[in-house]
Amino acid sequence: MRRIFDKIVFRLRQTAWIARARLRTLYWKILGMKVGARTLLPPIHVTWPHQISIGARCILEHDIHFKFDGPWKPGPSIVVGDGTFIGTGCEFNIHEQIVIGKLSMIAAGCRFVDTDHGFADRSLPMMHQQTTRAPIRIDDDVWLGANVVVLKGITIGRGAIVGAGAVVTKSIPEYEIWGGVPAKKIGVRPNGKSLGEVKG
Repeated sequence: MRRIFDKIVFRLRQTAWIARARLRTLYWKILGMKVGARTLLPPIHVTWPHQISIGARCILEHDIHFKFDGPWKPGPSIVVGDGTFIGTGCEFNIHEQIVIGKLSMIAAGCRFVDTDHGFADRSLPMMHQQTTRAPIRIDDDVWLGANVVVLKGITIGRGAIVGAGAVVTKSIPEYEIWGGVPAKKIGVRPNGKSLGEVKG
């Protein structure tokens, strides 16, 4: 009896979540966000909704910050491809652009920052010096572990993996595995063989 009750409660909660998510998704669409089919939005934080484009069949967890850092201008500048997963607490701090390809996995707590503060002039506070900016690109089928930081001007190639906690300061070629602070190459994904076959 208890098991049946638990199932009913679970279904009711699931139905209520879906209903709220559909209303929330509609709200953001009305404000100018592009959201693909079968993508439902959890509670998120957004500065300029028209700067966000999220593909179809994406899975987003709660408390993601989509921060387009600047005054109004035409968008979108934060683009997420179809079928991509973005974990809880990720932050997009974008002034230029970030593009994430299809079927990528962005684990919880990842940060994307496409702007640096200037620091060359000691007579001025760093916050008052000229910033440098460059777009970020994450290709298809990329896996970023938890709390990865990706800095300005970086491209992460198709099928690459970045280990948890890494700080990416250099672009990463396709199918390579990187980790550390700053991130460095630590391996390459096997090509169509199991790990046992590769080691043998």
